[in-house]
Amino acid sequence: MRRQVAIVGYGGTKFSRDETQIDSELLSATKSLFDNSPNLTQRDIEAVLVSTNNDSKYLSTILSERCGISPKISHQVENLCNSGTSAIVSAYAYIVSGLADVVLVAGADKHDEGIRKVIEWDCYRGEYKHPIFWASFFTRAYKRKYGTTDEDLAIVSAKNHRNAQDNPNAYSKKAYSIEEIMKSKRITDDLRILDCSRSCTGASAILLASEDVARKFTEEPVWIKGIGQKTGPSQFTKFNDYSSMSTSKEAGQNAFKMAKMDPHDVDVSEIHDAFTVCELMAIEDLGLVSKGNGAKFVKTLYDTDDRKINPRGGVIGAGHVFGATGIAQVIEIAEQLQGKAKKRQVKNAQVGLVHNMSAAATSSNVMVLQS
Repeated sequence: MRRQVAIVGYGGTKFSRDETQIDSELLSATKSLFDNSPNLTQRDIEAVLVSTNNDSKYLSTILSERCGISPKISHQVENLCNSGTSAIVSAYAYIVSGLADVVLVAGADKHDEGIRKVIEWDCYRGEYKHPIFWASFFTRAYKRKYGTTDEDLAIVSAKNHRNAQDNPNAYSKKAYSIEEIMKSKRITDDLRILDCSRSCTGASAILLASEDVARKFTEEPVWIKGIGQKTGPSQFTKFNDYSSMSTSKEAGQNAFKMAKMDPHDVDVSEIHDAFTVCELMAIEDLGLVSKGNGAKFVKTLYDTDDRKINPRGGVIGAGHVFGATGIAQVIEIAEQLQGKAKKRQVKNAQVGLVHNMSAAATSSNVMVLQS
């Protein structure tokens, strides 16, 4: 029988445009986790994983030394924008296999490093190497197929910037009106600057533990019930359909199958809205709403101030720290399921979903959590 794995602690820093060194960000997030976990000692941690796109080497060992931890296992995970959830999946595997009972996962990046790596990696695309181009392909195809308007996209951004105002670690500290978003600078024919997320500096840290020891650290463990992962072509130009994210759809199906649940069980979700269209596509591909009805659903959330989708502000409102984003998403769902999300709290949340993707959804991770 597979051992159950729980989230038992977490911490993080504010997402910003600061020039703080990455090892300092990792240390600050981990210190925050220890401050929030009074029963945790350095001796409890058997593995330390760092998720980052930074070129610095040996960060997991450096973090361990600076924190006074001597783990059996330590290594670094890099998978572009979904590095954070990829590292959490690795931690889960270590615990399920019995190689460790307690694993610390910390993720960080600086605002100018993750995006640079993506652009360098995309050079084979010629003039279409910047992420704004795949986002424009997606947006144009989705708008054409479903009749989605610029206002529909602006509502996604308005909702997430508004939600971010109640997230103390969010990059955005301004709530924009739909009109302001629609008047913001146009980057391509289909996207404006406020349709886009921003690369940030910051860090997040999370503690996972086996069912055997979870309650040593918290009386309210949040259980990882389902995990789905899927990787497709590394070149988005090979996609057959730009109006759907096939890797997210398959990863979601696998996560729900493992959890023995379906989309109707989900009370609150963190969706990787790197661009406004991504939120609409993802909630449809994950089965949270039927195809073509994403914009209508999000408008209802906006009109009623319902925070079941991206309560912390999403990637657009909270900011995007490549190595930390997926971890921050999981932390938000854990807080929601523990009833500790304060002004962001979704009423009676018991099951949560995290969707984290990389580079035009060429790779997607989906996790289902339960209190």
